[in-house]
Amino acid sequence: MSYFSRCGAPAAQFRIWNQVTIKLAVILVLASVISSGSALAQKSLPKPLSSGPAGAQAVPTTPVEEAPQDPLGRDAPYGTVVGFLKAAEQGNWERAAEFLDTKRPAQEKQDLARQLKLVLDRGLALNLETVSKNPLGSPTEKFRVTRNEIGTALIGGKSFLILLDRIQPTAKRPPYWLFSSETLAGVPDLASNLEAPWIEAYIPRAMLEATVLGIPIFRWSVGPLVIALWFVLIWVFTWLLRLGAEWILRKARRQNATFARTAFLGPVRVLLLAYLVYAVAPLARTLVARQVWGDVAAGVAILGFAWGLTRALDLAVELAEGWFRKRAALHRIAPLKLAHWVLKALVIVASAALILYALGINPTTVVTGLGLGGVALAFAAQKTIENVFGTVMIVFDQPVRVGDFCKIGDATGTIEEVGLRSTRVRTLDRTVLTVPNGQLASMILENYSSRERIWFRHVIGLRYETSADQLRYVLAEIRTLLEDHPLVELGTSRVQFFRFGGSSLDLEVFAYVLLGDYPAFLKTQEEMLLRIMDIIHAAGTGFAFPSQRTYLAKDTGLDAEKGRAAIELVRKRREQGPVT
Repeated sequence: MSYFSRCGAPAAQFRIWNQVTIKLAVILVLASVISSGSALAQKSLPKPLSSGPAGAQAVPTTPVEEAPQDPLGRDAPYGTVVGFLKAAEQGNWERAAEFLDTKRPAQEKQDLARQLKLVLDRGLALNLETVSKNPLGSPTEKFRVTRNEIGTALIGGKSFLILLDRIQPTAKRPPYWLFSSETLAGVPDLASNLEAPWIEAYIPRAMLEATVLGIPIFRWSVGPLVIALWFVLIWVFTWLLRLGAEWILRKARRQNATFARTAFLGPVRVLLLAYLVYAVAPLARTLVARQVWGDVAAGVAILGFAWGLTRALDLAVELAEGWFRKRAALHRIAPLKLAHWVLKALVIVASAALILYALGINPTTVVTGLGLGGVALAFAAQKTIENVFGTVMIVFDQPVRVGDFCKIGDATGTIEEVGLRSTRVRTLDRTVLTVPNGQLASMILENYSSRERIWFRHVIGLRYETSADQLRYVLAEIRTLLEDHPLVELGTSRVQFFRFGGSSLDLEVFAYVLLGDYPAFLKTQEEMLLRIMDIIHAAGTGFAFPSQRTYLAKDTGLDAEKGRAAIELVRKRREQGPVT
């Protein structure tokens, strides 16, 4: 039995093996998510033709007023190559024969299509995205304008050009592209001389011929072994890498050594997996499988780079935050974290777009399709969006900063963290108060830490027995105290006797102390109050206490003589004019 008849003819084996290959690729990318391999193949390839029998018309995807298109999607070289591969993967050799420029009988055309598929699978290294999508192709000086080179197949040390020709059947029908008759002339000889892979010489014939779901048994056993070997190699390499990182960080005596030596192990494993997938992709049996494996390798590599970049951002932010805390620059932490979140979001969005592009999915189409969903999500998450915008306002306006002592509503405490959604405050009771940033941005905040000076104001009550001269002495000495004190702002101090209280003579002491730190102000205030006490004691007076004094005296009645004099005086003034 020849290799072609054993491996090339049964289309079901080709199709099912391609599905299993794609499933394994999906497992590697999504880590335990198993999906249909044919679905991924359909995503990787456009749909230039319908899935019905040969000759069936595909549903037109362009407006009626546009130029007519080929019903099999052969308007451009890309559509011809993809359409042929898709029909061949489905085992629809009757349809696949429609992409060949030959006038052979129907059965011979189908056999030729099988042989061409085998030649492409075994010898052509091609990225389908490089094939021209222009209806006019990509003309070069080597060939006429109606011919397009797809690539060169290398089989048995020989080079074999794969060419397409642009056919114009009639003036009423649109032109289309077919595999060139010159290319097809050499396909049978190449296919007949193809040899089985070297590894099959060491596999028992029973394992080669016995199949499960159309796939040889030996391939069911080789796949899991290869994947297991990959993960063992990756684990060994990253284990050695971790030992080296621990030794270096131990020598450097870094406090964040635990994070630094473990942060990049995951991304390194993913990148190694991507490299191994890329290295094994050329060994796939079919051109479509190689394309899918290559796309998967690119997607896994992008995922690994994005993961590593986000971990690098985390490490950089951790180092910068520690540096700011050591230098008491706590106000820089919130902008740093906001920039961290924005950069990580950009990395995630960019990597998602690149992965979609690598898998052959147009990101613009995905974004357009998610438009209505995005609107619905925006309505559902409006509170979250409000909090995010509140975070932006807080970071840029900076009404509060990390480490500030503030009054927020009825609560008072120290700002511990300004997060993406909320701000955490450590209250005086040592509890943690969480305030959504959307509310915090609209609240009235009193930031005590923003004070450059603190108000010193006290009302001092002296006993009513204090004489006027004693009071003058106390006022003069307290004024001298404030004017000579180095921490009292010049021109702001004021000491006045301003009222007779219910049980005291009240003095107001007013000044601004040039301190922003409240504990330091309390020490200065204590020292000034003690000196005021010394001044009051030195004047021979004392502090008044709330009290009530009762006087007992004999009532002497009214002074009749003074009363008559006052009445007489008012009478004379009335005669002279109106009395006010």
